[in-house]
Amino acid sequence: MDLYEAIGRRRDTRAEFTGEPVPDDVLARVLSAAHAAPSVGMSQPWDFVLVRSPETLSAFRAHVLAEREVFAASLAGERATTFSRIKVEGICEAGLGVVVGYDPTRGGSQILGRHAIADAGLYSVCLAIENLWLSATAEGLGVGWVSLYREEFLRELVGLPAHVRPVAWLCLGPVADLPDVPDLERYGWRSRSPLAPYVHQERYRH
Repeated sequence: MDLYEAIGRRRDTRAEFTGEPVPDDVLARVLSAAHAAPSVGMSQPWDFVLVRSPETLSAFRAHVLAEREVFAASLAGERATTFSRIKVEGICEAGLGVVVGYDPTRGGSQILGRHAIADAGLYSVCLAIENLWLSATAEGLGVGWVSLYREEFLRELVGLPAHVRPVAWLCLGPVADLPDVPDLERYGWRSRSPLAPYVHQERYRH
């Protein structure tokens, strides 16, 4: 699979996980790809906590489903109906969670390139996540980024220090298939827009 094919095939996976374990050599390649991401000042400010414990997976899933209900309660009409059909996680089905953390102290107190843009380290972590996601796609794995959680809950659940921010819980595992159309588009939540309105020449165009 070449790079552009992996980009086109990448999906936020929910229902397609088979529950089979990720082979150790494949997991090492995927994590190595994440670790090879560019980072501000070569700080490499990421951590990866691998979670396989059924008890921890179940506890996180229960928390996510509770937060789903909080969000669902804010919806009405067509939005509520559409959201009710959308599966938001594959935590237990995947059997492996990768919690990605951001450590702003990594690399020392003087990070080259971060003095004017405080969030540059956080951007670096997101680049590592994208590397992980594309390499997992190339390996035939699915990835689901679970975002319905409270950061303090996840920090305590996996024992992150107070200064390390939990950025993502990624469900990772073999999949039966990857859908041709992303779930949110397939269920009618949103559709992908064409590129042209997002490209501006020289200055932002209203």
